[in-house]
Amino acid sequence: MALSATMIGALLGLGTQMYSNALRKLPYMRHPWEHVIGMGLGAVFVNQLVKWDEKLKVDLDKMLEKAKAANERRYMVWFILLYTNLLLKCYAKVLVHQGALHL
Repeated sequence: MALSATMIGALLGLGTQMYSNALRKLPYMRHPWEHVIGMGLGAVFVNQLVKWDEKLKVDLDKMLEKAKAANERRYMVWFILLYTNLLLKCYAKVLVHQGALHL
């Protein structure tokens, strides 16, 4: 992946420099060192972009795991409260039926 990213970046830099010369109606290879600098900057840019994308994927996975854990805790608490409320209502009905509780 590193070689292909480097080559894509180098071609991007070269193409940018040649396009810049073409827009200004200059010879394509007017200053060759500018093409070399453009290729180097393009290669660095694309390699950094690939590293940033990989880091972004790792960070996203961490955030999704945290969100999943938070959702599980939230719904578990909701389920426990609902179940406890249901049990209390059933227990109250039993007590009313037995005559131990008067409502």
